[in-house]
Amino acid sequence: MMDGHEVTVVDNFFTGRKRNVEHWIGHENFELINHDVVEPLYIEVDQIYHLASPASPPSYMYNPIKTLKTNTIGTLNMLGLAKRVGARLLLASTSEVYGDPEVHPQTEDYWGHVNPIGPRACYDEGKRVAETMCYAYMKQEGVEVRVARIFNTFGPRMHMNDGRVVSNFILQARQGEPLTVYGSGSQTRAFQYVSDLVNGLVALMNSNVSSPVNLGNPEEHTILEFAQLIKNLVGSGSEIQFLSEAQDDPQKRKPDIKKAKLMLGWEPVVPLEEGLNKAIHYFRKELEYQANNQYIPKPKPARVKKGRTRHS
Repeated sequence: MMDGHEVTVVDNFFTGRKRNVEHWIGHENFELINHDVVEPLYIEVDQIYHLASPASPPSYMYNPIKTLKTNTIGTLNMLGLAKRVGARLLLASTSEVYGDPEVHPQTEDYWGHVNPIGPRACYDEGKRVAETMCYAYMKQEGVEVRVARIFNTFGPRMHMNDGRVVSNFILQARQGEPLTVYGSGSQTRAFQYVSDLVNGLVALMNSNVSSPVNLGNPEEHTILEFAQLIKNLVGSGSEIQFLSEAQDDPQKRKPDIKKAKLMLGWEPVVPLEEGLNKAIHYFRKELEYQANNQYIPKPKPARVKKGRTRHS
């Protein structure tokens, strides 16, 4: 929008919210369509950022079939649209295509280590086949495709209850509840701030790199370090509670971003603490908003029949 493009947002609000884009509604270059990509879409565009799919484990496990349909039928529909109108399509793929990796850090030529029938399979395999579809359309139909393998990302406008590490910890710390760590907390994650990711996606879309590119922050931390850091930044007295390990939870996650640096001139620039402080500020505002805008139904007064009172 800031670069002067006409932007059409297509969302079925399965995990998104209108509030996230309400500041653009009414702008002449902006359009919002309530539509599900599982149904075909007929519009004129030059570039398609195919970002549709629940991405947090609780969201995609809540409705695994919907997740699969979005990543398969939805991707076919978007590739069909790209073919019809001659648009370039960028697929938001994921570090989950690497599964629970046996190679560390993960480079783009690693094929992954995924359980095809586990609880996360609807998302992992959905994204893997979405990549397959992109390259099939490229080879067979000449569609221009870009594939971003996105690693853990956080920032404002995340859904508070989306069940991801950052949102869980901030919410728990703010509300004085125990910070829940699954397993020993020795699993590692690498988090990038959302503005870094957006810059990476735009750079990739406008590049001539058609093979997959990792977009993530190579700075690796254990989940336990994260819990401590967020607790300190929020200034919370919450304790840390250890729960049993989640099934197929990747033990290590760290992108190798040499390709993005070399071919896109991209790397994350927002320091972790700065990003976390922005996210914490957003969550505080969001909690206040919710507290002030709660609809509390008032009990209706009982209907009294007109007429004489009956005495028994």
